[in-house]
Amino acid sequence: MWIPTEQEKFGVVLASFRGTVQHGLPLEIGDTVQILEKCEGWYRGFILKNPNAKGIFPCSYIHLKSADIKNKGQFETVIPNEDSVITEMTSTLRDWGSMWKQLYVRNEGDLFHRLWHVMNEILDLRRQVLVGHLTLDRMRDVKQHITARLDWGNEQLGLDLVPRRDFGMVDPDEISVTELYRLMEHRHRKKETPVPASTHHLFVQAKSLMSTNLGEELEVFFSIYDGREGRPLSERFFVRLNKNGVPKSPERQCTLFVDLGSSDLRKDVYVVAHIIRIGRMGAGEKKNVCSVQYRRPFGCAVVSIADLLTADSKDDHLLKVYACNTESEWYQIHENIIRKANARYNLSGSNTGLSVSLQLLHGDVEQLRREFMVLFSRGVSVTKKLGFSDIIMPGEMRNDLYITLEKGEFEKGGKSVARNVEITMYALDIDGQILKGQVAAGSGEPGADEYHSFVLYHNNSPRWAEQIKLPIPVDMFRGSHVRFEFRHCSTKDKGEKKLFGFSFVPLMQEDGRTLPDGTHELIVHKCEENTNLQDSARYLKLPCSKGNLPGNNQAVKGNKESFWITSFLCSTKLTQNGDMLDLLKWRAHPERIGDCLSKLKEIDGSEIVKFLQDTLDTLFGILDEGAQRYGLKVFDSLVHIINLLQDSKFQHFKPVMDTYIESHFAGALSYRDLIKVLKWYVDRIIEAEHQEHIRQVLKATEYIFKYIIQSRRLFSLATGGQNEEEFRCCIHELFMSIRFFLSQESSGPGPMNQTQVVFLQTFPAVYSELLKLFSVREVATFVRETLGSLPATLHSDCPLEAVKLQCIAKTVESQLYINPESRCILLPVVLRLLQVHMQEQRDLVMCAHILTSMLSLLKKDDSEQPLLEEVDLIVDSLLGVLLRTILEITNRPQPAGNTLRLQYQDVTGEFVACLLALLRQMSDKHYQKLLQCFTSKDDLRDFLLQIFTVFRILIRPEMFPKDWTVMRLVTNNVIITTVLYLSDALRKNYLNEKFDYKVWDSYFYLAVIFINQPCLQLESFSSSKRKKVLEKYGDMRVMMGCEIFSMWQNLGEHKLNFIPAMIGPFLEVTLVPQPDLRNVMIPIFHDMMDWEQRRSGNFKQVEAKLIDKLDSLMSEGKGDETYRELFNSIIPLFGPYPSLLKKIERETWRESGISLIATVTRLMERLLDYRDCMKLGEVDGKKIGCTVSLLNFYKTELNKEEMYIRYIHKLYDLHLKAQNYTEASYTLLLYDELLEWSERPLREFLNYPMQTEWQRKEYLHLTIIQNFDRGKCWENGILLCRELADQYESYYDYRNLSKMRMMEASLYDKIMDQQRLEPEFFRIGFYGKKFPFFLRNKEFVCRGHDYERLEAFQQRMLNEFPHAIAMQHANQPDQTIYQADAQYLQIYAVSPIPESQDVLQRDGVPDNIKSFYKVNHIWKFRYDRPFHKGTKDKENEFKSLWVERTTLTLVQSLPGISRWFEVEKRELVEVSPLENAIEVIENKNLQLRTLITQCQARQMQNINPLTMCLNGVIDAAVNGGLARYQEAFFVKDYIVNHPEDGDKIGRLRELMFEQAHILEFGLAVHEKFVPQDMRPLHKKLVDQFHLMKSSLGIQEFPAYVRASPIHFTNGSPRTCRNSVPNILSPEGARLVARRSPLTYPAVNRYSSSSLSSQASNEVSNITGQSESSDEVFNMQPSPSTSSLSSNHSASPNVTSSAPSSARGSPQLLDKHKHSRDNACLSPRDRPCSAIYPNPLDSTQRMIPHQIGDSTLPRSDPNIATPDKGSPAKNTRSQSPVATPRSPQKNPAPPFTPSPTECHSAGLVSNSPVLSGSYSSGISSLSRCSVSEASGTEGPPMLGVASDPPPPHTSSHLPTSASSGSDELTTRRENKTPPPYSVYERTNPRRPVPLPHSLSIPPPTEPPALPPKPHQLRIANKLDSDPRRLEQPPRPRPLPRKVSQL
Repeated sequence: MWIPTEQEKFGVVLASFRGTVQHGLPLEIGDTVQILEKCEGWYRGFILKNPNAKGIFPCSYIHLKSADIKNKGQFETVIPNEDSVITEMTSTLRDWGSMWKQLYVRNEGDLFHRLWHVMNEILDLRRQVLVGHLTLDRMRDVKQHITARLDWGNEQLGLDLVPRRDFGMVDPDEISVTELYRLMEHRHRKKETPVPASTHHLFVQAKSLMSTNLGEELEVFFSIYDGREGRPLSERFFVRLNKNGVPKSPERQCTLFVDLGSSDLRKDVYVVAHIIRIGRMGAGEKKNVCSVQYRRPFGCAVVSIADLLTADSKDDHLLKVYACNTESEWYQIHENIIRKANARYNLSGSNTGLSVSLQLLHGDVEQLRREFMVLFSRGVSVTKKLGFSDIIMPGEMRNDLYITLEKGEFEKGGKSVARNVEITMYALDIDGQILKGQVAAGSGEPGADEYHSFVLYHNNSPRWAEQIKLPIPVDMFRGSHVRFEFRHCSTKDKGEKKLFGFSFVPLMQEDGRTLPDGTHELIVHKCEENTNLQDSARYLKLPCSKGNLPGNNQAVKGNKESFWITSFLCSTKLTQNGDMLDLLKWRAHPERIGDCLSKLKEIDGSEIVKFLQDTLDTLFGILDEGAQRYGLKVFDSLVHIINLLQDSKFQHFKPVMDTYIESHFAGALSYRDLIKVLKWYVDRIIEAEHQEHIRQVLKATEYIFKYIIQSRRLFSLATGGQNEEEFRCCIHELFMSIRFFLSQESSGPGPMNQTQVVFLQTFPAVYSELLKLFSVREVATFVRETLGSLPATLHSDCPLEAVKLQCIAKTVESQLYINPESRCILLPVVLRLLQVHMQEQRDLVMCAHILTSMLSLLKKDDSEQPLLEEVDLIVDSLLGVLLRTILEITNRPQPAGNTLRLQYQDVTGEFVACLLALLRQMSDKHYQKLLQCFTSKDDLRDFLLQIFTVFRILIRPEMFPKDWTVMRLVTNNVIITTVLYLSDALRKNYLNEKFDYKVWDSYFYLAVIFINQPCLQLESFSSSKRKKVLEKYGDMRVMMGCEIFSMWQNLGEHKLNFIPAMIGPFLEVTLVPQPDLRNVMIPIFHDMMDWEQRRSGNFKQVEAKLIDKLDSLMSEGKGDETYRELFNSIIPLFGPYPSLLKKIERETWRESGISLIATVTRLMERLLDYRDCMKLGEVDGKKIGCTVSLLNFYKTELNKEEMYIRYIHKLYDLHLKAQNYTEASYTLLLYDELLEWSERPLREFLNYPMQTEWQRKEYLHLTIIQNFDRGKCWENGILLCRELADQYESYYDYRNLSKMRMMEASLYDKIMDQQRLEPEFFRIGFYGKKFPFFLRNKEFVCRGHDYERLEAFQQRMLNEFPHAIAMQHANQPDQTIYQADAQYLQIYAVSPIPESQDVLQRDGVPDNIKSFYKVNHIWKFRYDRPFHKGTKDKENEFKSLWVERTTLTLVQSLPGISRWFEVEKRELVEVSPLENAIEVIENKNLQLRTLITQCQARQMQNINPLTMCLNGVIDAAVNGGLARYQEAFFVKDYIVNHPEDGDKIGRLRELMFEQAHILEFGLAVHEKFVPQDMRPLHKKLVDQFHLMKSSLGIQEFPAYVRASPIHFTNGSPRTCRNSVPNILSPEGARLVARRSPLTYPAVNRYSSSSLSSQASNEVSNITGQSESSDEVFNMQPSPSTSSLSSNHSASPNVTSSAPSSARGSPQLLDKHKHSRDNACLSPRDRPCSAIYPNPLDSTQRMIPHQIGDSTLPRSDPNIATPDKGSPAKNTRSQSPVATPRSPQKNPAPPFTPSPTECHSAGLVSNSPVLSGSYSSGISSLSRCSVSEASGTEGPPMLGVASDPPPPHTSSHLPTSASSGSDELTTRRENKTPPPYSVYERTNPRRPVPLPHSLSIPPPTEPPALPPKPHQLRIANKLDSDPRRLEQPPRPRPLPRKVSQL
């Protein structure tokens, strides 16, 4: 049976459990589980990570841990009873774990590795804490270290600041908000500004001395030297080095120079190292001269401490070692080095250096020992500072006498040279015995019995400056003395040291004073060499110093020999002060007591604190014995000592005095005298003129009271509480005197005020003392009356005001105030004072501080009656003034200084915390009472507005630092609780007739920004953090949302006041991705629409506001997919509320409502896409496409002009960034077209200033022209130049007109002089649901970048869509691809079909001009795919080879406002094998004609292209190329089976004869220009040509070929212009089973004359067809402009990398790759690519059709117009076709003029992809030409009705060419999107004649080549049309008007 567990509630999994049993719960090792029930060795429970999955598991797998249970029962929560630091570590490390991995993903390697180390460190420390073997101190250190590491990691990862107390996390509910704020502030400040340490220590390690001339032992003395004052700051550190320069004892090579003050870390403080060698007198003496060792100077090194502050302190330093030039200056060598007196020292050796390690450490020495354990493990000696540190600590024991051997003056002593003097120094005790080990040369080595100075060679006035420390114990000081023995060190004989004199000095004088500090001149007593000085009594009677010799002792005074020392005592026990000794021995001289007490004030403070206890005993002893006589003086002395301890240097002695009072003070009767004297002083305050002394007395009040109280307690203990009433009476009288003096008012800040200030500063310290003898209420009454006695009204600049507050602050923080009994007495006084100050906005920092302390005492859960009353009091007094104060200080401008700003932020934060604490403490009763206090509605209204405003301020992000989430959540919890209370007041008081819009608006506004604040967006939190927040507070956004909904429902008809103002804010709320919140808020929109519909019959306002707000919010990054569905979905989402659409469908106005929802949804789709795209980094097509989509939507569907213009400029900026200058121009043109040339003033907008419409349009024109220029789209720029020039001309602005004409001229020059690249075009399909809406399942055509080929483009697209899959075929995808949850890209190249052929067909138009029209203003693109239909003939594949031709029509022409546009319509037609053959041969003929023309005109620099082309055609023909066609189509079977193809077969035969004819002419031209070395090839070509003719059966050319010659412009063959009707009009056939061969004649772009044979070979290699040049020209060369070399063509890897073939088209069958078979293939048999040029539009060439005479082709373009029953309707099309119109209605000019002429085409449309090498005409006719012909030539129309064409033929012929342009016009008129191209102008067409420059010149001589068979009649017909020859005068171009939107 399962029994609920009582104790076993929480455990950790010890081993993994698979959970294979029934109801088993799988467990992983380390999981934590909560146990619910137990049964026979099994537990039932759940893993804490997943509480929803419950199950059973074995007890043995679980390690139980003790835990606390909250909410016992069904919803209980278990909190493990472990150290809070452990709990925090565990949860924090889990959070870090996932973030740490993300750092690796984001490539933040540095932080990744640092965090890894810190995590390991924390885990290691966690183990130490868990084991529990640490000492308390060590545990504290470890926890401190852990929390520091946790805080560091949280800060680095941007996590929240954790409030802690004693290393444990704090629960915000368990402390007051003010306390929480203080903890957060403390941690924040700690993080920001670490407190600088006041004490510093220098770690020194001597490593080695490097020198070439060592060989002797060395001694190194380190010390710290003050260069400014010229004295050492520390004692010396002494290291012995061996002969190799390495320390003799490794454990004695380190020291710590301790207790350096901050003032010592400056530039002129140095570390000085003096080096002494031990050896022979002279460094170069022979070894055997002398065996005696001397200490001799070696060198000195210096380094500044300031260098250690900047350099890396752990680095080793190599110090240069310098030596003296003259030995006598050794004593000041370090000063010379510091002063850089170079003449006095030099380097002791070029390679000599002292290697030391120096490191500055900061803080307490004990703390450093723990932190730097490695340093201190080496045996570090402590080198003390000379004298006491800045702060003297009690208990510090020190008794060091420092003696410095300064200098000596000695006589020669009968020698001819000066002596070598050595001093030996001994310390001797009172008995004359040498003190063992009491002479220390420095701190590194142990003390010795004696000390030998170094020796200066031959110097009778030596100066040593050697410092020796004598650490003699205090008890041995009396009677001890120091003896100095002087010896001459001989360098001759045996090197003996001969004694010649001595000096001595006693350490203590007879009266007990020690040797005074300073320099002493000692007498050198002469003695014999063998004198025995062991009996010290003999010489101690002699005088020691010249300073204290009696005047009659002339003998000694006459002694010229002297010795100087400097002594310095640093002792905590001995004194050199006689007055101090006199006072301490007062009983010996009672008559001198008065003097001693008077002199006490003159004694140095350090002397007093040394003997503090003795001094105090003395004072109270004197008081007990002579109170009447010495009472006042003792009191003054006591005051002096007490105030001395206020000094920062001695403040640490206060505990010593406290200990004295508690444990040693014995003056049981002193309290009477102390009270009496104190009252006497207080009473004298008012009359006293000089109050300085009185202030000193009042300053000492705290300790005086301590003495009074302790004395009284001792008396009570001794007497059993006698005289209690008398004592109380005295205290009351004392306080009456104090109150009287405090109540005195003075007119200004006078002496009285200053005295009052001094008392108030010390008064709070008295409370705790009074509490020892008086009850809490009594003391509280004392305090209340004392503070109440202060003058009430004071002027603001009075210092007393501020001090009053400080006194109140200390009172509130005292033990007295913490007690509830006394608090109720003190609170009114405190509140009154606070209220006054806050109302007047004075001393706000202190007010905030007091209020914080007061409210810190209020805990959240306290509900005791006294506390409730306190809250009432505080609310009544301070709530209103607190709100006003917060409003006031947050509206002030922030101060400039850093310190001031921090202070300002602190004050704001503290007041906010106080307000929150107060509001959190308020209950229902408090709120009721508060609201009842307001007498009028206006007062309540003001209060509500005030509190709502304050709450809005509290929600601001800048209110608290970013990582204070804990504080923000507490704030929000308080706000929502308060708002729930106040909303009732709002409903009761301000609805119906009392409705107040301002209050309600403020309420809603607060609610909206509350919900939207970042710290409540739980979705952005980690799961653990989200869980914690939800457990503690719930989702506060939903609570507030429900409150909004509830309040909205209460409004009734007043809702109209908030429409449309609240639409934006409410919409912002619904964009929060919280389902419950959205379901609550969405109905409000329905309500708004309903009320607006009732009021005005529509909801235009709602719609407009909704759309504006959506745009601004989505661009800020809010909103998501679910939100759109919530708006749109029919299915009710997330809970009780149906979606908005569902609600709308029930309304009468549902149609307009549903329309609005649909619009909003479509807008959201685009906005979401826009937002997602804009998050990406670089500008790419996706961003531009998305912006275009949004821009079109705003224009066409919403008609929001301002939004539209904004997005125009966003798109313009994107284009500029991507350097798409042409597209940028078209984009800006959209805005330009919205403007008129008027003087209407325009407001300031975006970056435009306030200006007239004319000025803005002018600026836009100039900018667009500039961008067209940069984009090399000069033709478009010219039109705008002209329009602007007309404006200038109309205003007579000739200056600007001149500039504009010059600019226009420069653009013409650029057209002619500069090279332009023709871009490639690519079709891209975006398939799959993962694409953005504006791309999803759509196909586009994109204009590639310069030099960009298919592979590069495909790679770019895949980079933009990294998750996309490239499709490897060109077939249309099926539905599975469309619906797939993925991204598929289908990319292949397409060929542009230019709209107008006029410019391209004209002779004499330079290629530079033509190149523009080939690739600009393109609406249609084409793509061919070869396939086999029926049975494939292996012998001759051409019989079954068909071509599927796809034509794509775009929504807008390219280029435009984007590099890509969507495909609007796709048309499919199939080209039969025969038609294919015709196209191939036509193309080849055209290419041959072009090359021959170029060769004749000498445009070709070499003849290779022509040679290769001739070779390719002739060779292929001889080897069966044309023969294959003959076999396929000229056989009887084919003619019988396809009778309808008779014309086409005839046409093919004609073309074959024509090819032969052209080849013959080409060979003639070739012979003329062929170089000598290629003659053999030419001969071979001629021979093969004859073979070819015979294979074709041509003996001579037919009559029509040999007839009269055609007029060639440059003597080259050319075709007639009107030879072919316009087959490809939009009304023409779309898709049929078979197709007339001339419907889509293929015309290709050819390479220009610079395409060398190398290029052709390269092309050949690329296509994989053939490597020989003679076969290359069976195909088409790659497109390139006339100046491009072959590297413009596709790269050799095209075939392998493209999806299926060289240019992205489907794979050809293998056999097609055979060169012979391929020779006569259509270019579209091969992949569409740069290599395979693109066929011409059908408008370029017309085919002859028989009318009456079957042998003669027709020239009339309008024959065979299909009637209504024509099979032309049997076509497949994806868009409706406009009805054809009569051609006569649309007259057109005979030629398309140059861009300089004004006519209907505007910026002239492009032509198909013919290269610039088509200088000679080709058989084609543009639409305009056909229109002209059909509109003006009447008679030929007669043949149309009389002789209709055969059904198969006529079904493929168009009505007329003009219908194509009509259809185009109709299509453009019906387009919804605005015209985005400068081409799309609607001006009526006007006939413009051909300019003279472009007219056809008369032929000079007939060419050798005969005309084509049908050209004679056409020429005659042209002659018969007189209008052809007339040249009417050219009209002046009118100024163009850019079309209006």
